[in-house]
Amino acid sequence: MKLSRIMSVLLATASFGASAEWFEVTGYANAHTEDLAEARQEAVQDAITQALIFSGATVSSVQTLADGVLTQDQIKIKSHGEIQQINLVSEQKQDGIVSVTLHLDIFPKLEQCAQAAVAKQVTITQSQLIQPHQARLGQIFDIAKATSERLYHTLAQRNLTVKPIPYLDHAINARPFFTQRFEYDGQLIDSLTTVSNSQYVLMSQITDVAAGDKTNDDYAFWQDEEYVRSFKIDFVAFDALTRDKVWQKHYAVSGVWPFEKTKIVDVYSDTFWRTNYAKQIQSVFNSVAQDLDSALSCLPSKGKILHREQGKLVINLGRNHGIEIGQVLTLSHRRDMQGSTNQFFPQSIKTLNQVRITQVNAQNAIAENISKRPLNNIQINDLVEVMVQTQEDFAL
Repeated sequence: MKLSRIMSVLLATASFGASAEWFEVTGYANAHTEDLAEARQEAVQDAITQALIFSGATVSSVQTLADGVLTQDQIKIKSHGEIQQINLVSEQKQDGIVSVTLHLDIFPKLEQCAQAAVAKQVTITQSQLIQPHQARLGQIFDIAKATSERLYHTLAQRNLTVKPIPYLDHAINARPFFTQRFEYDGQLIDSLTTVSNSQYVLMSQITDVAAGDKTNDDYAFWQDEEYVRSFKIDFVAFDALTRDKVWQKHYAVSGVWPFEKTKIVDVYSDTFWRTNYAKQIQSVFNSVAQDLDSALSCLPSKGKILHREQGKLVINLGRNHGIEIGQVLTLSHRRDMQGSTNQFFPQSIKTLNQVRITQVNAQNAIAENISKRPLNNIQINDLVEVMVQTQEDFAL
C-alpha cells in the first residue's frame, strides 16, 4: 500500500540571530511496516516544505533534502544560502502514522532584484484536458478544473512575488497558445486580465493522464489492482500589456493509481489527494510555484490608466500589487499596430511624464503629476511603470 502526506503543522517560530529564523516543524506520513523508510522520507519532505512555505524561502529540490536528512542527526545544506542547517529533533511511529520533527535554520529569501519588491498579479485560468478519453479510468473528467484549483491554492499559500488571481469557473480553449504557429487571440488575454486586474495570465493544458502497466502481480489475487498513471502538463505565461510570452515549461510525472478500474473517483476529495498519483501532481505544482516566481519576479511592474482628471490619474495598481504612497511612476503611450495578416501588435512609447502616488486602495491608486509637462496627451489605457530604486552598494 502506498503512502500519502496527510497533514503538517508548524509548531514554533522564533528569531535566530540578526538575519536567520529557526523553525521547529513536524511532518507526517501514512506508513506501514514494509514502507517505513519511504514514510520517513515523506514525513521529512512534508516538514521541510511547510517550513519553506512559512519562511518564504525556496529550494530547488525538497526531495534532495529529504533523502539525506535522516542519515544523521545533523546535516548542513547549501541552497542559495537559505537553508543553513537541519537538525532531527524526534521521530515516532504510532497508529500507522510516522511523524518527524525537524529544527531548521532558514535565512529569509533575499531579493534578487529591485522589481521583486512589487507583487506580480497573475490570472490562473482553468487548464484544458487535451485527451478526455484518458479520463475514463476513474471518471476523472474534472481533473483539469480540480488541478487548476489546487495550483491556485498552492501559489496563494506561499510567500511569493507572484500573487494568483483565480479565473477557474470558465473553461477556455488553451490549445492555440501552445501551437507552433502561435496563432492565438490576443483579445482573450486582454479580457482575462481586465476582469482580474492582473498584468500576467497563466494558461495550461494537460496532455496525458493515461494509465500504464499494473504494478502488482496478477497472481496476488488478494491485492487491489494498482496502475502507474501519467500526468503531463504544459504551462505558458503572457504579459497582457505587451502580449509577450514570458515563461513556458513542460512537466511530466507518474504515480501509482490505487483504485479499481470500475471505481468513480472524486478528484476534489481528500481520498484522491492522499494517493501517490496526486502527490506527484502536487510536486509539479510546488515546482511551478518556484519556477513561475523566478521567471516573473524581476520583470517590470506595469499597469494601465483607468481615469484622468486634470493633473491626477487613477491607475489599476494598488496595495495588493505592493504600491505605496510616494512611489514614482513613468508614463507611456499605448497603441496597437496592425499587421498585414490583420494581427495587432501593441506598442508603447515612453514619455517624460512622471507621477507620484498620493492615495492607495486595494486594487487601484491615485497619482499626481510631478512633471512640468502637463498630462494633456495622456489617455485612458496608457501605461504606467513603477520606478523601483535600487539599493546602493554598501560603502565604508
